[in-house]
Amino acid sequence: MSLADLPPGQNAEQVRNHWWWRPGWQVGRRFFAFHITFDNQPALHELAATYRTALAEMPSLTLIPDQWLHLTMQGIGFADEIQPAVLSQLVEEAGNLLSAVPAFEVEFGSVIVADEAIVMPAEPPEPVQELRRLTRTAIGRVFGEEQVPENANKFRPHVSVAYLTADGFSAPYVETVSRAKVEKARATIAHVDLIEMHRDRQMYEWQTVEALPLA
Repeated sequence: MSLADLPPGQNAEQVRNHWWWRPGWQVGRRFFAFHITFDNQPALHELAATYRTALAEMPSLTLIPDQWLHLTMQGIGFADEIQPAVLSQLVEEAGNLLSAVPAFEVEFGSVIVADEAIVMPAEPPEPVQELRRLTRTAIGRVFGEEQVPENANKFRPHVSVAYLTADGFSAPYVETVSRAKVEKARATIAHVDLIEMHRDRQMYEWQTVEALPLA
């Protein structure tokens, strides 16, 4: 069961390999998205490192280093299908909308073992959900409302600390992370990043096209 479908605080019963090739994805292809990235967020990095240490001996995991920690927010489309002028228009539209939103903090602490990843939900989720709503508004204005990808209502803000790489039961992972001694971490959300990403090496890696600041 995906994270968005799980009740708060509940883990999935079974897990599966995250790295199956979703429609359109292939080695070498790039994808634009609005994500939140976490450079210079030492408290969040320390929290993620605690979980990575706890999970280090577990099989069938891809642990995510600090460099690639991110909050998945809103996909846009494949880079080879979007003209540079259209992307520039989207940057301007999204930037105008986001610049009216004050920067804010969210908290991370507990983890959930979802169907394909071990994740830290963001609390409270509502401010991040508002950022996603604004990026979807921008995409709709530039591409057309019918061209906004992904489900508007299936979004639960989170930062993944590991991806599962095999099918099986979640119980061993749930037990392992439950033993980790962690302190909650606060992270400041001061910008949304339009990134160009790929997953060629079983890791989401990207370059930032534009960092869009909040107020």
